[in-house]
Amino acid sequence: MNGTKPLTVKHHSLTGRITPELMHEAFRAVRKNRGAAGVDRISINMFKANLEQNLDRLMRELKTGTFQPRPARRKYIDKGGGKKRPLGIPCVRDRVAQEVLRRLLMPLFEPLFHDQSYGFRPHRSCHDALRKVDQLRHAGYRFVLDADIKGFFDNIPFEVILTGLRNVVSDGNILDLVQRFLTAGVMEDGVTYPTTVGTPQGGVLSPLLANIALNFLDWTLHEAGFRFVRYADDFVVLCRQKHRAEEARQLVERRLTELGLTLSPEKTKVTTFREGFVFLGFDLHYRACCMRQKSVEKYKDRIRELTVRSHNLDAKALERINAVIRGVARYFATPFSTVIHQFKRLDEWTRVRLRSMKLKRKSTFDNQRLLNKHLRRWGLISLSDFLPLPDG
Repeated sequence: MNGTKPLTVKHHSLTGRITPELMHEAFRAVRKNRGAAGVDRISINMFKANLEQNLDRLMRELKTGTFQPRPARRKYIDKGGGKKRPLGIPCVRDRVAQEVLRRLLMPLFEPLFHDQSYGFRPHRSCHDALRKVDQLRHAGYRFVLDADIKGFFDNIPFEVILTGLRNVVSDGNILDLVQRFLTAGVMEDGVTYPTTVGTPQGGVLSPLLANIALNFLDWTLHEAGFRFVRYADDFVVLCRQKHRAEEARQLVERRLTELGLTLSPEKTKVTTFREGFVFLGFDLHYRACCMRQKSVEKYKDRIRELTVRSHNLDAKALERINAVIRGVARYFATPFSTVIHQFKRLDEWTRVRLRSMKLKRKSTFDNQRLLNKHLRRWGLISLSDFLPLPDG
């Protein structure tokens, strides 16, 4: 496949780099990320109870090529609008093995990834991607191909991933291990289903494999002279003229077809900053960068779950509510976002929910009975607390 950065070095004996130190580093990373048990029902703490024996046995299996991953446990999370996103939760042992592979492979591929790829890469974030979009807007790139790959993680052909790996890695054992993870299957309601395409969301290795697959697309766009910003499978192509954005769409469609993927016709469009588009949870317009409506509703849904009127408003409840407020504010309160009015309305809405929870009713008179300063004294924080201070 073309469209990749030229490679001059192949990496051979990666298996020899699997050491006890690397195994411990991988386990510490898995423990830090926490997560539920897999199909074997062994938790992180249970795995840790015999850590040295478990890591030693796992290292021998990885180095000798006898390692066999178990199916990932299927779990669904709510995407909103009645839609569910399937996750695949590997068991702890497999997560450690995937983290070992990720740590071996990431340094090899990181120099080969395009500079405008931001997802799941060291020292890069969603905010970096959004800042780049804003920079291109100021540079006169007014037209946008807002692209969406249909069922990306569930439909990446194995051969695309393995071709990207073989371009760089010549260690047959490492390639076999990755292929075993891809074909390990998923278990749902006690039934194991084979996997023939895709890499499960929830796997430690999946983000890296996704970047390896989409690196083909990145360099195709680069060679055609397009400016783009990609975060995993969410990407936009920015152009100065509308006809170039249309050309970008045709090029993306052709390249994705070659990769065995397709654009979602309902979610892909050529638009402008004046018309607006959604990217990484933000609603982007010519003079605005605010929370998209779906993000607003998701925040409200989470607060509703924590402020049921029949429950008591105590310190633990406030702690859980504050955690939601803090997480949303830290993501959306940025120097480039325009969320002051949204945050103010949401703060008011949140306080109404808390008054109803405390007083077991909903009444405008309760605004005077339970003042904002009282809620603040009890420990409630606000979204507005996290807004950047104005210059000067």
